[in-house]
Amino acid sequence: MNKGYYAIIPANVRYDKSLTPNAKLLYGEITALCNEKGYCWAGNDYFAGLYDVSKTSISKWISALRDCGYINIQLEYAEGTKQILHRYITLVKDPIEEKLNTPLRKVKDPIEEKLIVNNTVNNTTNTTSNKGRFTPPTLDEVIEQCNKTGANIDPQGFIDFYESKGWMIGKNKMKCWKAAIRTWSRKEREKKQVQPVKQKREPTGLRGRSITDSLTDTSWAD
Repeated sequence: MNKGYYAIIPANVRYDKSLTPNAKLLYGEITALCNEKGYCWAGNDYFAGLYDVSKTSISKWISALRDCGYINIQLEYAEGTKQILHRYITLVKDPIEEKLNTPLRKVKDPIEEKLIVNNTVNNTTNTTSNKGRFTPPTLDEVIEQCNKTGANIDPQGFIDFYESKGWMIGKNKMKCWKAAIRTWSRKEREKKQVQPVKQKREPTGLRGRSITDSLTDTSWAD
């Protein structure tokens, strides 16, 4: 990809305290790619390699920009399936107006990751301290998991459903969202299975006998 296109980070993005510095930097990179075709087609792999961070961090930054109303995300699905083929990111022309016209929704705090090469010690410490703590997935993470496992579900529908439930399964807090995707996918497959056709019962006549038996009964002639 050509990196020669200029980047723009407007004031409302630069001074938005709900965004991490890295999310703002990523916004500038998205504007640079949008300057070529009018939309950004780069995936999380590209951005992760460009800034030397994990795809999870890129996913959280993109989700934060979307939730703040600075970008729009469009997904292209494989025909007849819910498998994601491409993701297109476009810029919101007037983020302030977009925020006013968008219903309020709960926004998860993005995880801040410093752009430091070979930060193995800090990464190991963070992983250990967060072990066992459930973190809701982003839309990109759900999409990536669905494509990886072939789960034929609606990623946005999955997130909307469990966000409305507070990421609870029954009375218990969800422990593994990947397992929840597998369960959701399995139930979707079960719904599509053909149900056995019930045999049509022949209407009954007198004394519990079928109408056919009643009409063909010649016992009265004996």
